[in-house]
Amino acid sequence: MNKLAEPNKRSSSVGWLLLLVALVVVFVLGLLAAGITEKRAEVASVFNNKKVDIGGAKPTYVLSTEANDKKKVTMPNTNIDSRNDQWGINYQREFETWKKTRETDFKSKHLGNAPEDVLESRPNMVILWAGYAFSRDYSAPRGHWYTLHDMRKSLRTGTPGIPDGVEMQPGTCWTCKSPDVPRMMQELGLGKYYSSKWSELGPDVVNPLGCADCHDPKTMNLSLSRPALVEAFSRLTPREVSKDHTNPTNPITNETLKRIGNDVTKAGANDMRSLVCAQCHVEYYFAEGDNKYLTFPWDNGFSMEDMEKYYDNIGYADWTHALRKAPMLKAQHPDYELAMLGTHGKRGVSCADCHMPYKSEGGVKYTNHQIMSPLKDIAGTCQTCHRDSEEKLRSYVYDNQDRVLEIRNRVEPELAKAHIMTKIALDNGVPVEELKPVHKLLREATWRWDYGVASHGAAFHAPVETARILSAALDKSLLAQIELQKILVARNVAVNLPDISTKAKAQAYIGLNMEKLVAGKAEFMKTVVPAWIKDAADKGKLTDPDLVNQYNNYQYPEPTK
Repeated sequence: MNKLAEPNKRSSSVGWLLLLVALVVVFVLGLLAAGITEKRAEVASVFNNKKVDIGGAKPTYVLSTEANDKKKVTMPNTNIDSRNDQWGINYQREFETWKKTRETDFKSKHLGNAPEDVLESRPNMVILWAGYAFSRDYSAPRGHWYTLHDMRKSLRTGTPGIPDGVEMQPGTCWTCKSPDVPRMMQELGLGKYYSSKWSELGPDVVNPLGCADCHDPKTMNLSLSRPALVEAFSRLTPREVSKDHTNPTNPITNETLKRIGNDVTKAGANDMRSLVCAQCHVEYYFAEGDNKYLTFPWDNGFSMEDMEKYYDNIGYADWTHALRKAPMLKAQHPDYELAMLGTHGKRGVSCADCHMPYKSEGGVKYTNHQIMSPLKDIAGTCQTCHRDSEEKLRSYVYDNQDRVLEIRNRVEPELAKAHIMTKIALDNGVPVEELKPVHKLLREATWRWDYGVASHGAAFHAPVETARILSAALDKSLLAQIELQKILVARNVAVNLPDISTKAKAQAYIGLNMEKLVAGKAEFMKTVVPAWIKDAADKGKLTDPDLVNQYNNYQYPEPTK
C-alpha cells in the first residue's frame, strides 16, 4: 500500500513545483508588462504635456549622383531650433541632467571631468606635436556644456579679431561642438560652411552640444545631424577577410555594414545609440585642400592600419613636424572605431548603455544626459549587467588602464628622443635622403601613439587592441633610434638631449613664445568672444541665461588644478 502511494506523493510534489514555476513566470511577465506600460505612459505623458512646440525638423540628406562627388550629400533646410533650453521646457528631467555636464567634480584614477593641463603632466607631448597647434595647448576633455567654451579659450584656435590677431582654424573645427552647426550647414550649404573661417561662424555657433545634435524634435527618436557619417557609410564596401587574421577588423567592418547597410539613417534603434556618438567621436580629416571638407577615412576599413593606408595612398599629412621637417599624421579621437573592437562593442553594447544610464524619479524612468565616465555611477551602469561589487568592477577597469598606460608612458619619452635625435642629425648636415627610413618610422610611430592616446577611453574600451597599437609605436620608436645611432656614430656626432622635463621647457625648446600667445588669447576672450555672445543673444539665437552671462567677470587663463 505504501509503495502504491509513493508515485502519488511524487506527482503531487511535481504539481506544486510546476504551479510555483508558473506563478513566478506570470509574476515576471507582469513586471515586464508593467515596465513597458509605464514607459509608454511616460512617453505619452511627455508628448501630451508639451509646453512648447520645438521648431523645425530633423536633418535629411540627399546623396549626390555625381561620380566625382564621392557620394557627398546635400542638406535641405529644416529650420532646426538649436537652443537646448527651449527643448528643456518640454524635457525637464533630461535637460537638468544635461546641465550637470557643467560639473567638474569627478576624478577617477586616470580620467574624470576635472580640468587638467595634459601637457603639464606629460611634457614629451610638446615635442611629439612640435609645429602643430596641440603643442601650445592640450587639456583633458570636459562635459558637453564646455564644448564651445573650451574651444574658444584654447590656444589652438588663435586670436582672430584682435589687433595683429591670428586666424588659425577653419570653420570646419566647429562641426562637433554645437547643434547650431547643422543649422549653419543648411543655411550656408556644406561647401561654404566647411570653407568658412573659424571666426566667421563664431557669432552663430553659440549653443553647446545638446538636444538637436541627436534627436528628432517631432518624435524625439535618435537621428543623425552630421553629414560626414552618412557619407562615410555610403562609401563602405565589404572587406576581404584574411585567413591569417592580419587584419582582425575586417570582419567587424563587414558585420557592421551587413547590419546597418550603406544608408546609416535607417539603422536600428540599438545601433543608433552608438551612431549618434560616432558622428563626432571618430577619426577624421579635412579633405580638398582649402575647402576643409570633413571626411572620415574609412574607405579601407575601420582599423588603424586601414586608415593609415588611406592617408598614405592620397599623400595626406596633417602638418610638418617643426624639428624633423617631415610630414605627419594627427589622430583625432577614434573612440567609435576602437570601441567596436573591445569586449563590449563586439557584444552589441552601445555607448549610451554605459555613458547614459537610466534614472528613476517619482516613478518615471528616463535617460541620464550627464554623459561622462560610467565609474561615477557604477551601480547604474556596470552593475545593470555585472554582479561583481563596485570595488571589484572599478579594479577591473583600473587594471586594464594601468597596463595600457604603462606602455604609453614608455612610448612618449622614447618617441620624443627619436624626434630630437633626428633634429640633431639634420643640424649636423645629414642629407634628407639618408633620413627617409627614419622619417617613415617616426611618422608611423607617432601615428600609432596618437591613435592610442587620442581616444580617451581606449584603455578600457579595447585594451588589447590599444596595447597592440601602442606596443607597435614603441617598437618603431626604438627602431628609429637604432637607425639614427648608426648615422650619428658614423659621423662622430654626440647626442646631447635638451631638458624638456616641464611643459615650459619643452615649449621653449621648440620655439614657442608662450607669454605672447597667452596675452593674445586673454585679449581675445575679453573682447571678441563677449561680442559674439551679445550678438547671438540680441538676435535670439542664444536664450539660456547661464550661457548669455557666462563671460561676465570671466578671467583668462583659468586655473587647471
